[in-house]
Amino acid sequence: MNKEEKAVVIEELTTDIKESDAIFIVDYRGMTVPQAAELRLKLREADTSLRVAKNTLTERAADAAGADDLKPFLAGPTAIAFVRGDVALAAKELAAAQKKYEILAFKGGTMGGKPISVEEITALSKLPTREVLIGQLVGLTAAPLVGLVRGLGGLIGGLASQLGQIRDQGLVGGTAAPEAPAAEEAPAAEEAPAEEAPVEEAPAAEEAQAEEAQAEEAPAEEAPAAEEASEETASADDAAEGDASAENNDEGDGADSAGA
Repeated sequence: MNKEEKAVVIEELTTDIKESDAIFIVDYRGMTVPQAAELRLKLREADTSLRVAKNTLTERAADAAGADDLKPFLAGPTAIAFVRGDVALAAKELAAAQKKYEILAFKGGTMGGKPISVEEITALSKLPTREVLIGQLVGLTAAPLVGLVRGLGGLIGGLASQLGQIRDQGLVGGTAAPEAPAAEEAPAAEEAPAEEAPVEEAPAAEEAQAEEAQAEEAPAEEAPAAEEASEETASADDAAEGDASAENNDEGDGADSAGA
């Protein structure tokens, strides 16, 4: 490996150290190529890459990344797992490979920029995965809400049951209650036309009063005519009486003349 190739490897290792959430260092002695390929495939599910590099190059990358805590673990055959995803899942896959192949002993590592021991990595491998933890957290968060919803559902159901019993007893609802207001409102409906009748009949009443007034005034106007008729009748009677008297006088004068 020439100088340029070493520079490229150091740069890649530096980037991996900076971008990783956790770094696990293991002893890969005894691991075959097929076993390494199978382990890399499983670690991808946790967004983890497994690299084998010379310790000197890794130390220079640690210096460049400011990760001096990694240097004590860089001794002997070293494979580095750079974890960018589920830390617990990556630890589980490495622990499973240890049991299956009886190799890959943990040396140590870092998490969140702080060193972690072999015991801590082993403890991480026994934790639930991130998906399981999220599911448990969601369950714990939703439990009070589910209890509240169930409680409210029970209260609403009990209230509906009580209202149904009250309705069945005739205290509210049913057929009897609506009929009572209808009977009470009937007089109001009948009284409404009675109150409006005077307003509509007022002109008729005024016309009747006007006609009565005219009827009373008509005789008063005809009274002079009646008086004139009676005066004319009296004059005619007087004239008739005068004529009769004249005739009587003429007859008396004739008689007197005859006697003479």
